[in-house]
Amino acid sequence: QVQLVESGGGLAQAGGSLRLSCAASGSIFGINDMAWHRQVPGKQRELVATRTAAGITNYADFVEGRFTISKDHAKNTVYLQMNSLKPEDTGVYYCYAKRDVLQWGKTVTHDYWGQGTQVTVSS
Repeated sequence: QVQLVESGGGLAQAGGSLRLSCAASGSIFGINDMAWHRQVPGKQRELVATRTAAGITNYADFVEGRFTISKDHAKNTVYLQMNSLKPEDTGVYYCYAKRDVLQWGKTVTHDYWGQGTQVTVSS
């Protein structure tokens, strides 16, 4: 019941910037956490950044202060601002949302994923 659509991927040179967007629609109420993951060639999908509903953010070590996750509540959109891009940042970036719903008096967590957007960083 939650749809996530990523955009903003593309080609950037090393040291450049990209801003990824993830628009959430559907049953958006109850979403607690949102995150960006990425699939780098030759590696498993890994966490990039997380943001709680309260605005608490966390980043993977490899981010090294280069990325910022944020949310525009009015637009139901989460962003990943990526600066100082490196070739090793190349991969498919996926938006993730965690939604807690009450079912039969019990809180059940649902996970939602976007389709991914390609990021390519050239040297």
